[in-house]
Amino acid sequence: MKKEDTVKLISAEGFEFVIDKEAAMVSQTIRNMLTSPGSFAEREHGEVTFPEISTTILEKICQYFYWSLQYASLHWHETNLIMIKESRFTYSSSLALASKSRGKETDFHIEPELTLELMMAANYLHT
Repeated sequence: MKKEDTVKLISAEGFEFVIDKEAAMVSQTIRNMLTSPGSFAEREHGEVTFPEISTTILEKICQYFYWSLQYASLHWHETNLIMIKESRFTYSSSLALASKSRGKETDFHIEPELTLELMMAANYLHT
């Protein structure tokens, strides 16, 4: 894979995640950083540093990007993300995002202890 096909996401602790650019583009914020006109460092180097996002949370976000590419449908994004952003969902011991894929349900599990920090990061990243 070519370097221009990947993006390096760097956590607050300095841990680096090299992921497919297509996966990173799931985030509207990252997409804007990498495609905005001008000579922004993120665009020139293909690296985005998140000084407020921990390694554990950034890892989960990267997992979500790939899950979203594989399983999430446009309908899911339009309905469920609105519900999440408006806080109309219920907290449970095993919060999961679900999508129908080829007739079977596929969950993206979120550990309860990560929920708050993950939601704050997802809000910033517009995912």
